[in-house]
Amino acid sequence: MRFPTVIALSLIGLSLPVKAENLSHLRQLLATKDCSSCDLSGAGLVTANLVGAKLNQANLVNANLSQANLSGADLSGANLTGASLYGANLSGANLTGAMLNGTDLREAYLANAILEGAYLETAYIEGVEAMPLNAASPELFLNWGLIETKEGNYTSAIEHFDKALVLKPQLATAYLGKGFVLFRTGNEQEAAQNLEVASALYKEQKNTQGHETAEGFIERIEAIQEARARNASDLQLGNLVRGVGGLLLKFLPGLL
Repeated sequence: MRFPTVIALSLIGLSLPVKAENLSHLRQLLATKDCSSCDLSGAGLVTANLVGAKLNQANLVNANLSQANLSGADLSGANLTGASLYGANLSGANLTGAMLNGTDLREAYLANAILEGAYLETAYIEGVEAMPLNAASPELFLNWGLIETKEGNYTSAIEHFDKALVLKPQLATAYLGKGFVLFRTGNEQEAAQNLEVASALYKEQKNTQGHETAEGFIERIEAIQEARARNASDLQLGNLVRGVGGLLLKFLPGLL
């Protein structure tokens, strides 16, 4: 997984000279919050107060909006390719049709944001809060869940898996991923329940590898519980836990 190096830049962004394509547009935005179709590419707007700003169709390529307050802003049709919205408040913002290629949305707050038609496939979304259900396909929510799992962001991972399942209840791999996360967080009973659903769905869908993976995972959880009950050594328990990782790695490359 790629990670843009924006955090350090965000911290020093206020001390850097503004580098916008059009300084008059930047002044217009800061003075009026009305800058539809403006050229703000490369603009330094770290922590800027842009509540309700009109930025529809604006060029914000590579702009630094880290931790900016864009609550209720109109960003419909805006080009945010390569822009940093790290930690930004986008609650209620209109991002309909926005271009978000390589956009850094990590730890952004998106409650009630409108994202219909927004291109999110290559955006960085680790730690995003309140991603709307209509923001993506079930497969994309599944992929985000796997990414968050890999990074150890288990709460976010489960949220993404759950949204994938609301949109597509037959998505067996979302149950498998959720089972793995629950196992990692010590909830073995609920993990096994999700794995049983995954196993049944894989079997119904004639996915032999998926079915065998889910069944093997369930068996290993049972083996771990049995080993714990007979006071097995830490080494034995460790080997069983690593066996779970090895099993999933074959089915979900890159997860672990």
